Amino acid sequence: MSASLFDYASLFSDLADEGFSAWAEDLKIRCQQAISVTGHGNLEDWKAAWSELPAGGAVLSVNDGRVTASREGNVPSPEQLTATLMKLHPWRKGPFELFGVHIDTEWHSDWKWARLQDHIDLRDRSVLDVGSGNGYYGWRMLLQGARRVVGLDPFLLYAMQHEAIKRCIGSDLPNFVLPLGDDCLPPRLNAFDVTFSMGVLYHRTSPIDHLQSLAGTLRNDGELVLETLVVDSSEETVLVPHGRYGKMRNVWFIPSVPMLKLWLKRTGFRDVKVIDVSPTTTNEQRSTEWMTFESLENFLDPADHSKTIEGYPGPLRATIIARL
Repeated sequence: MSASLFDYASLFSDLADEGFSAWAEDLKIRCQQAISVTGHGNLEDWKAAWSELPAGGAVLSVNDGRVTASREGNVPSPEQLTATLMKLHPWRKGPFELFGVHIDTEWHSDWKWARLQDHIDLRDRSVLDVGSGNGYYGWRMLLQGARRVVGLDPFLLYAMQHEAIKRCIGSDLPNFVLPLGDDCLPPRLNAFDVTFSMGVLYHRTSPIDHLQSLAGTLRNDGELVLETLVVDSSEETVLVPHGRYGKMRNVWFIPSVPMLKLWLKRTGFRDVKVIDVSPTTTNEQRSTEWMTFESLENFLDPADHSKTIEGYPGPLRATIIARL
C-alpha cells in the first residue's frame, strides 16, 4: 500500500538500479518543485480530498472499460465518495469505477484503448506514457502485462487524480504519474521498451523535435505508439490553423497520414503501421456531471459536425505503431 502522497521512491530507486541514477535524481528534484504548496493554490484542498478516500485493500480490474477498484465492506457511502471525488473535478480521462461509484469522464478513453490493445504486446515491458493525464491508460497497460508504467503530465490536478485512484487501490502497483512535462526527458535516454504519445503531437510547435525526443526514450528495437489528429488526405500535406482549432489555441500542425509516416521515417522509425483512423464524435468526448465544462459539441460547427467551429475539418485521429 502506498504510504504517502506522491510516493515515487520505489520508481527512483529502480531507475537508479537500472543505470539511470542521474535522471532519477533530476526527476526527484523536479517533482519536489512541482508539488510545492506555494506552487499551486488548490493543492491543500486536493490533499484533503485524497486523505478522505479509503486507503488500500481494493482489487484492480477492468469492467466494461472502467478501471475498477472494489473490495468488501468498510467503504464510504456512494454519496460521500462522490462528493470527495468531485473535489478533484474535472475528470477528463477514464472511465473509472471506485467502490460502485462510476466516474463518467469527458473522454471514453476505453474506446481509444480498444482500438490499439490487440496491436501491442506489453508483457514485461517498461512503458513511458507522455501526456498521460490521470493515468487511466497506465492501469490498462498494467492489466495487459506491463512491468512498469511511467506517466508524465505537467497538470498537477491529473497527477492528483492518479494519486486518488492509487490510494483506493492501495497497492504498490508500478503505475506512476509524475507532474512533469516531457522536457524532463534527456536526449538519448534509451530507457523504455514502449513509449506512448497520445494526443500530444499537435500541441507541439515542433513535431519533429517531439518525435526525436520520443525516439530518444526508447531502447534499440523499442516501439512507439503515436495517436494524433490528422487531416483526411492521400497527399503528404499538413494543416496549420490560422488561429484556434476547435477553440484550442495550442494546435500547430495537423498532418495527413502520409505526412505523418514521412515524419516518423525521417526521425529514425521503421515498420510504421497505421492501425486505426477514426473520427472523434460527441459520443466519445462530451460533457458529463464529472466534467461540466464545454466539450466537443461546443467546438464543432452547430450546423455541420463534420467541421470545427472555425470551419476546419472536424477531428480525425490516427493511431500508428512504429519501431525504432
